[in-house]
Amino acid sequence: MLQAKNLQKKFKEKEVVKKINLELGTGESIGLLGPNGAGKSTTISMLSSLMKPTSGTVLWNGTSIEGNPQMLRKNLGVVPQEIALYPELTAQENLEFFGRIYGLKGKNLETRVEDVLEKIGLSDRRKDRVKTFSGGMKRRLNIGAALLHKPSFLIMDEPTVGIDPQSRAYILEAVKQLVEEGMTLLYTSHYIEEVELLCEKIYIMDQGEIIASGTKEELKSLVSDQQTIELKGHSLSVAFEESLQKHFPTANIHREEEKLLVSLSKFMEPLSSIFAVAAENEVTITSAVVKIPSLEDVFLHLTGRALRD
Repeated sequence: MLQAKNLQKKFKEKEVVKKINLELGTGESIGLLGPNGAGKSTTISMLSSLMKPTSGTVLWNGTSIEGNPQMLRKNLGVVPQEIALYPELTAQENLEFFGRIYGLKGKNLETRVEDVLEKIGLSDRRKDRVKTFSGGMKRRLNIGAALLHKPSFLIMDEPTVGIDPQSRAYILEAVKQLVEEGMTLLYTSHYIEEVELLCEKIYIMDQGEIIASGTKEELKSLVSDQQTIELKGHSLSVAFEESLQKHFPTANIHREEEKLLVSLSKFMEPLSSIFAVAAENEVTITSAVVKIPSLEDVFLHLTGRALRD
């Protein structure tokens, strides 16, 4: 089991991670969900022993890793947010290099490189230099490097950032398979749908703090008394949005592309008032849909803003 106890990180006077607590049991898949700048990557760096906390403790099976991080590292694979590969080397050469760092050699190294190339779908590109790869292929190889030593525990920090939808789907399917095979996973993302797909339990992080945690169902119960109305129409102006906020002062109102999301108590009957406010602002509503509460609604409810704002 990996645990964080009152984990804090400061850079000069700026507190980036604020005495958080979380735990990850064997075989669990845990999501760490939050917007860019929430403190996820700093938390990951401390959990994986790459960065010392300002205060607090990281425990591996009940023992602090301070002074002996190796007991964690030999069981841990880390997929960093930044690509950590050598562009002038081939895919196979990169894996061989990282395999040797993990202490693999000879036939064992050769077998593990073969297995990993097959798992990440790059066997046919093994002899190609990484600098010729697409962003998605580099991401897959990044994951492969973390799997070489057969870790029991995998940390993935935003592994699908900046890649095409096809590569993203491939990576998510590969990670899902790892989880089904029993891999213990800590997965950070600001994509809610990824965390929902892969993770049993979710921690929501914002501005350096864990603001909620639980299963998907437990988190959604936080907004069981809420409803979200998705509005589409012509000229959904800022003035209309401001008028709605004045009319529903306790509501969370968020603009998403060409629609407005209005989250408020489900005990209210707001539609007639919304249409009245629209008429006052010369706005034509073409669609008003009441949505089932989602994790996005939970985040909006807790922070007053959407996850990717």
